[in-house]
Amino acid sequence: MSPIIAPSLLSADFANLEKEIKMINKSKADWIHLDIMDGHFVPNITFGMPVIRAIKKIAQKPLDVHLMIEKPERYIADFKRAGADCLSVHWEACTHLHRTIHQIKELDMLAGVAINPHTPVSFLEDIINDVDFVVVMSVNPGFGGQRFISNSIKRVKEVRKLIEKHKSDAMVEIDGGVDLENAPILVDAGVDILVAGNTVFGAENPLETIKKLRIKN
Repeated sequence: MSPIIAPSLLSADFANLEKEIKMINKSKADWIHLDIMDGHFVPNITFGMPVIRAIKKIAQKPLDVHLMIEKPERYIADFKRAGADCLSVHWEACTHLHRTIHQIKELDMLAGVAINPHTPVSFLEDIINDVDFVVVMSVNPGFGGQRFISNSIKRVKEVRKLIEKHKSDAMVEIDGGVDLENAPILVDAGVDILVAGNTVFGAENPLETIKKLRIKN
């Protein structure tokens, strides 16, 4: 099967956001990826509920909301009301990860756990059967347009082995530096969901680029 493609709005033209979302609506993309940053867990600040609500009014694809924020459990219900369909939180940001994951699932969203590039995959051992997907960060979180960390391919394989070991149904999402060159390698390594920002929104023909990302080589 082809991977799920989730263009990241972090790389979109925010002066023409409606136009960018309508382009994704017309495309072969499956989800729209939204990076929420608070200036504490990561150094950058992006956007919050009002912008998500505005996006939801236009978007015809599910919203994949990635929380790069401290104490995300405070806002789970707010993100659901704003329009999130999938919600991922960072392992590093959650004191009570199991509780937070089930809080997300109880609100009828897909629940994901994200791990930073140097967080051991083994730390997911006790949560892998509770999550719907694992987000492998292939850049250090906080900014778009960063260079792909090549060791992430090995980490994807480790997550896939962990999923198989525990007979989990979790999907694997990769976030950061995904392009047309590494996408097929990542899919072969076990990725189910490709998040792509600059590769899509920086392309001369974003619709064609999205179509190419969907092809499994």
